[in-house]
Amino acid sequence: MRYRPDPSTRLLPDGRTLIGGSPLRLFRLTAGGGRWFQSLVGGEDLDVPGPRGPEGSAGVGGALLRRLLDAGVVHPDPRSGPVDQVAGGAPPACTVVVPVRDRPEQLASLLESIDRAGGVAEVVVVDDGSLDAAAHEQVAERFGASYLRLERSRGPAAARDAGIRLAGHEVVVLVDSDVVVTVGWLEPLLAHLADPVVAAVAARVRTAADPAGSGRLAGYESRRSPLDLGDVPAPVAAGTRVAYVPAAALLLRRAAYLDVGGFDVELRFGEDVDLEWRLADRGWTVRYEPASVVFHPPRPDVGKWLRQRFEYGTAAAALDRRHPGSVAPWRASRWSLLVWLLVLAGHPGAALLVAGGTGAALARRLDDLPASEAVAMVGRGHLAAGRSLAGALVRTWWPLVLVGSCCSRRIRRAGALALVVAVLDRSRSAGAGGSPTDLPLGVLDDVAYGAGVWWGCVRHRRWGPLVPTLDP
Repeated sequence: MRYRPDPSTRLLPDGRTLIGGSPLRLFRLTAGGGRWFQSLVGGEDLDVPGPRGPEGSAGVGGALLRRLLDAGVVHPDPRSGPVDQVAGGAPPACTVVVPVRDRPEQLASLLESIDRAGGVAEVVVVDDGSLDAAAHEQVAERFGASYLRLERSRGPAAARDAGIRLAGHEVVVLVDSDVVVTVGWLEPLLAHLADPVVAAVAARVRTAADPAGSGRLAGYESRRSPLDLGDVPAPVAAGTRVAYVPAAALLLRRAAYLDVGGFDVELRFGEDVDLEWRLADRGWTVRYEPASVVFHPPRPDVGKWLRQRFEYGTAAAALDRRHPGSVAPWRASRWSLLVWLLVLAGHPGAALLVAGGTGAALARRLDDLPASEAVAMVGRGHLAAGRSLAGALVRTWWPLVLVGSCCSRRIRRAGALALVVAVLDRSRSAGAGGSPTDLPLGVLDDVAYGAGVWWGCVRHRRWGPLVPTLDP
């Protein structure tokens, strides 16, 4: 297997100081470790490290590689690892599980795309109480898929769980019924199973072209869909750049799934996030692999789109009950909080002094690191915290900002500044493909999601999703 560095990763000129990952970390390497890292990212083929712990690591290189993988400093390149090395010389057979409810046409499109792509040993369709069961069963039979019907709708978590337990293979791939897979989508996911600690791998879920040609909402979804996590691979963990992955196209080791008790079938939303975090808590790894691509249609109209965003937000309180502190709207250091409180209070000079002081303090603590590098690290950290704070103000805390703006000019200015920063941040991430309609749609997106968060907190009497997490 070959490995590639994350875009955040840098080996400093001394050849021994490595910076990268999410959250950003600093690694001290020996001279030999620095040379080993350069050969690693230079394209050298290496064995996948064993399980965590001294007994599973192939020497110092294996232990270091495991640490770099877990931190998101480097990522496996699935295109360099033949799938036939995963399971004793033969590609692992897999079962695709498709939960469906009242979507016979979309189900047919999905199953046709799976047939066209090939490589799947078994398909199990789980009908979650559709009104027209016969139509779904006929589609499943047409494509040679097994069909299981739940007499009443119990939600996607229960439907997926029933399919996983019926699957005839140890590798299971969950695919939503309104998804269409692409040729070559499966191999990058399977390649990650060469790593014995990987329990789940998610594909990139892109927005399909709008067949009606209306364009605006579909265009926004193609740039800002919460299902599309971008083109950079990552380990998945709360508090990192990729905190969760959707189960729209998710490969699972069934043994790992059963090890943590499977989906929580009581959850109607956020059940995939809950499963992934429980896998991580148990010592398994979940990965995001954008080399595997599937397509998901945009919502047909703004009303259904806003309802989806609202429902996503309602999951935050239930997730906080199961994983306290993991869904905080903003996470930063106490020093970053002070810097941005000073900015919002109208004291930018004092904010610069505090930011400079934290940079100087880090330079003294890491006295063998160039002072300019320490200051740059701190500066990037404060700027990232500022962008994240702006996002929290306009997305989760907007009701507080709205109420406060009625009473305080300073809060109005802070809200306006946060909105400008959030818009600029979105424009930067969208690149040249952005559209003027992204601004109003983005505001509606934030309002709907934030309203869902507040509704869920009130309903569950759980306020963690509204409280920031402050690191030392």
